[in-house]
Amino acid sequence: MHIISKKRLTDFYKIHPTAKSPLLQWFQEMRKGGFQNIEEIRSLYPHADKVGRRTVFNIAGNNYRLITRINYNTQKVFVISILTHAEYDKNQWK
Repeated sequence: MHIISKKRLTDFYKIHPTAKSPLLQWFQEMRKGGFQNIEEIRSLYPHADKVGRRTVFNIAGNNYRLITRINYNTQKVFVISILTHAEYDKNQWK
């Protein structure tokens, strides 16, 4: 899968260093995944949630939330936002 964009991940983990390793691991796993649907993603990320047109991943033991939009047909993953759990709970991202 093609992830757009790694820069958002990098910018986030520069501010939140504890997110670096889990975000890079997610990036590598998603890049080689070739997923066709949410069920296939849940085989690797059981807590991935479908919220409208977005897929939300728990990162670093649920300390962070990675919000994406996945186009399975084109195999593209758009990184919409990465938030701390507290920021996510405010629901302003919706």
